[in-house]
Amino acid sequence: MSTVSVPPAQQAHSTEPHTSRARRILNRILTVITTLLLVLAAAVFLLLAVGPRVFGYQTATMLTGSMSPLINPGDVVVTAPVDVADLAVGDIITYHIPIEDHRVETHRIVEITTDGGATAVRTKGDANNGVDPWTATLQGEQVYRHAFTVPYLGTAIRTLREPVVLNTLMYGAPAVLVIGALAAIWRKDPEAETNTNNDAGAHPGGMPA
Repeated sequence: MSTVSVPPAQQAHSTEPHTSRARRILNRILTVITTLLLVLAAAVFLLLAVGPRVFGYQTATMLTGSMSPLINPGDVVVTAPVDVADLAVGDIITYHIPIEDHRVETHRIVEITTDGGATAVRTKGDANNGVDPWTATLQGEQVYRHAFTVPYLGTAIRTLREPVVLNTLMYGAPAVLVIGALAAIWRKDPEAETNTNNDAGAHPGGMPA
């Protein structure tokens, strides 16, 4: 019984299609991931930077859990201006509280009162046990009312602003591009290119030109 031995060169060529296929699949995966990240970055930029200037809404990151589970810490709250006269009990508004540091608060309206044309509201956080200990008189004809929430976006932005993450992206991204370019050059097989050139210079019958 005889055994047929395969030359090493032929074995190497037999593995080339599998290697090339794996490389193509990896390149496609990297391309899809890169495209998704670029689309996501563009969407975030439009939402946070362009949208408020064009459409007039506001965005703010929720810092506490007072409105959980509807709005959690790290979520981005998008609010749109509405007329004060159109407010109703149950609406969630963003406003400056009338005490202490006059910080911006996003809570739900539980009571509305009108006196001499001025509108005042009592609010409460959904996760809080009691009503907020103040009555806020709304200034102006409009107030910002909750439109929708983008979960986790504020947390992601704060993470990207961390010095370690920012430096990693700043210096790591160019490094990855350079490595990818070098890898593409190194993947070229000089022997394969030589064989291709030789094949291109020969007639179908195998006789030199």
